[in-house]
Amino acid sequence: MVTHPAGRAAPLGIQLRAIRHGYQIGGAFKPVIEDVSLDIAPGEFVALLGPSGCGKSTLLRLVAGLEPPHAGQVLADGVPVTGPGPDRIVMFQDPTLYPWRTVRANVALSRDIAGRRDDAAVDAAIEMVGLKGFERAWPHQLSGGMAQRAALARALVNDPRLLILDEPLGKLDSLTRLTMQTELLRLWQNRGFTVIMVTHDVEEALLLATRVVTFSPRPAGVISDVSIDLPYHRHRDDPRLLALRREILVRLGHSEDW
Repeated sequence: MVTHPAGRAAPLGIQLRAIRHGYQIGGAFKPVIEDVSLDIAPGEFVALLGPSGCGKSTLLRLVAGLEPPHAGQVLADGVPVTGPGPDRIVMFQDPTLYPWRTVRANVALSRDIAGRRDDAAVDAAIEMVGLKGFERAWPHQLSGGMAQRAALARALVNDPRLLILDEPLGKLDSLTRLTMQTELLRLWQNRGFTVIMVTHDVEEALLLATRVVTFSPRPAGVISDVSIDLPYHRHRDDPRLLALRREILVRLGHSEDW
């Protein structure tokens, strides 16, 4: 856990109570999430692992307030979530930058829409993710990693209490991904917000998270919830991490020799 910096909004705690959710497809109800209950403490970095299509991203949408669960409750600091809010910011796998806006204009977008223009905050967010000097660049002029940095700056400019990450590094090349992992960890440690991140990379989850929650195939149910009580910065060849990796892969249905 990180120490929360003075002067910033306190990180958000999330409580999931017996969440059930699904969709009507072709006239039939398809369950996606089945009886999921979790408590995420303020300032935690929680990674969600599970098979593709099991319901992890759907769970993030419920936490973000983008749709309500069919049953159960999503609470933020004990208060029911009834819709999206500026304290819960989502960052998706694709940067989703507007091609007709510069980096600076993309980062400033949410503040402009809300009528809260703050040039200093926009400049600080851009510098924080290492894009100073590229404020006037267009999205097509950015590499994949730079575009993700711009998307991250757009999320951070609102000073979120909870950062919701839906595989934000999944499409990056391996070297850029390693760099972005380090940057994301640094920003979390410095800013003190809560993180919930979906990833399919077990190693990434173990390197970054304070907790790793694994889900069953759809409909998603929790099959393990492991605290990673190891200091930062972690090393990929640490025997303790390798043992946790084997344990999690076995729980996900892979052989111990994976």
